[in-house]
Amino acid sequence: MTARSQRLQVVLTLEEQKEQKALDRMNEVRNQWQVEQDRLEELQRYQREYHQQMRGQQQGLVSVARLQGWQHFITRLDGLLRDQQTRVDQAGQKVEVARRQWQEAWERRRGMEKYIETCRQQEQRDRDLAEQKQADEAAARQFSRRR
Repeated sequence: MTARSQRLQVVLTLEEQKEQKALDRMNEVRNQWQVEQDRLEELQRYQREYHQQMRGQQQGLVSVARLQGWQHFITRLDGLLRDQQTRVDQAGQKVEVARRQWQEAWERRRGMEKYIETCRQQEQRDRDLAEQKQADEAAARQFSRRR
C-alpha cells in the first residue's frame, strides 16, 4: 500500500494546476487593465494638448462657429474620458477579483504542501517506531535465548 503522502501528490498536482491557471488569469486581466490605463492616459494627454492648442489659437479673433465646434469637441472628449475611466475602473475590479482567486489557490496549494509534509513526518515517526519495536523484540528474543 502506498503512503498517504504519495497518494496526496495527485491532489497537490491538481492544486498546482489550479494555482497556475489562476495566476495566468490574473496576469491576463492585469494586462487588459494596463491597456485600458494606457488608453486613458493617451486620451488625457490628447485633451491637454487640445486645450493648449485651443488657448494658443484664441489669442486672435475666433469665430463663434469655431468656438462652438471646439466646445462640442471638448464635450465629446470629456465623455470619452469618463467612459474610458469607467473601463479602467472595471478592469481594476477584475484584477482584484483575479488576485483574490489566485491568492486563494496559492493558499490551498500551500496548505496541501504543509499537510503532505505533516503526513511524511508522521509516516517517518511510524517507521521509526516500527523499527524500534522490531529492535526491542529482537533484543528481547536474544535475551530470552541466553537465559
